[in-house]
Amino acid sequence: MRNYESDAYRKYQSSIEQRQKVVRTSGSPYSQQTAVQGKGQRAEMSASTKRKRTREKEKLYYDYDLLLVIIFLMCFGVVMLYSSSAYSAQVDYKNDMFFFTRQAMIGIIGFIVMFIVSKIDYHLYGAYAKELFWFSMFLMALVQTPLGKTVNGARRWIRLPGGLSLQPAEFTKIAVILFIAYEICLFGQKAKKWDGIKILLGYGLVATLGVFLLTDNLSTAIIVFAITCILIFVVHPKTKPFVAGVIAAGIVGIIGIIFLKYTLAESDNFRMRRIIAWLNPEANADTDSYQFLQGLYAIGSGGFFGKGLGNSTQKLHAIPEAQNDMILAVICEELGVFGAIIILCLFAFMLYRLLFIARNAPDLYGALIATGIFAHIALQVTLNIGVVTGLLPTTGVTLPFISYGGTAIVILLAEMGIACWISRDSIEIRKRDILWGKWILSND
Repeated sequence: MRNYESDAYRKYQSSIEQRQKVVRTSGSPYSQQTAVQGKGQRAEMSASTKRKRTREKEKLYYDYDLLLVIIFLMCFGVVMLYSSSAYSAQVDYKNDMFFFTRQAMIGIIGFIVMFIVSKIDYHLYGAYAKELFWFSMFLMALVQTPLGKTVNGARRWIRLPGGLSLQPAEFTKIAVILFIAYEICLFGQKAKKWDGIKILLGYGLVATLGVFLLTDNLSTAIIVFAITCILIFVVHPKTKPFVAGVIAAGIVGIIGIIFLKYTLAESDNFRMRRIIAWLNPEANADTDSYQFLQGLYAIGSGGFFGKGLGNSTQKLHAIPEAQNDMILAVICEELGVFGAIIILCLFAFMLYRLLFIARNAPDLYGALIATGIFAHIALQVTLNIGVVTGLLPTTGVTLPFISYGGTAIVILLAEMGIACWISRDSIEIRKRDILWGKWILSND
């Protein structure tokens, strides 16, 4: 029995080592091009320059632009969270700092997690990506056990000691990014063919159904499947099939919306009621459209420059749960459209930095992880803005780094930690290119 266990352990360790090789050997086009262009220069580089490169490599680099945006968004989010939740917290909990204090503590924990994750080589996640993927499915299954917790009629959390809770669907997002990226590296050229794409979509569908069936969270399920599709799109050499698929899905969606608008007036399903309320908001102003319309009133009353920080009136119980997915409406009322534009510019700059990191990642696995993080944030921001402005039905998707939330904030900051590690390698590549360029110019 002991020999059998030792053999099983050795096989498992061997598979882990093999997985690490998979995620390290798939080079990105940028790294390959750099290696070819710099081959001659590296061979002729002087000993002093090599020592300088070694010292540069030993330093820990970060994308400080990305780090500053993260810090600003988190600090701004805490301020706006207090502004939007102080009244309701005082009424409900007799403490206007209730949500502010919890969010500040969560933010501190999140930054600690980000710092720790930024010290870990992201290739290690590739070695355990499969285990993380199935562990996320296990966590979601726990929601259906007595450990599950129901909040506002939705059973999506797991009870933790100390009155804390965990939302496993948020963990599934990062697990899917790491796992699908690993599978693409494992498949190689097969990932660009239909046989490989079917398997990748199958994994994505498993995670999507897990989120939807086990946690009853349709919006997160859509985000999980969209992340899978985006990662496949990035590595696929052809664009037309994906464009055709998006157009076809859009046409079907438009036809479905038109059909529902003129044939369905009421429903017992809460998701269908949300769609009906979105299509006919005035007819449901006192029920399912109430939150959405109050959000529009807040945006409209704020004007371009807003009423001033803390001067929102819609947050005084007019907008239910204003500190959650409707916090952008409060921002628009207090800081105006101008304030919202600034926030959107910051998100756009964050996404730009993530694209830069993906473009300059030293290998395919790093590029895919950065792309997956980009897709996650871009999708959440887009869906949240769409809901608040009435372009989409209510989904419950929060605004990253700003809305109130525990698990979501920690997972987002963990993703930023991974991106910081990838940017470390990316910046080192740029540093080497600069050093090579200076050396070549000095010897011309």
